[in-house]
Amino acid sequence: MELEKLCSIIAEVLHIDAKSITEDTAFVEDLGADSLDVFQIMMGVEELFDIEISSETVDGLITVGEAADEIRRVVG
Repeated sequence: MELEKLCSIIAEVLHIDAKSITEDTAFVEDLGADSLDVFQIMMGVEELFDIEISSETVDGLITVGEAADEIRRVVG
């Protein structure tokens, strides 16, 4: 469920089809996201899930799967 919601946020921020995003999709290499895009995506995640993820953690996220794992870890 976290992955689907994350993909929806990514698609909205980057104006792409959510169905084209997988766990192996890299934010920068595959989606062309810059640091501001990733920040906006993670702000949407924090708001949706009512969680907080440190900027250091966000900076280390390479793939959508890593971001989904972090959301699951924080949500519990």
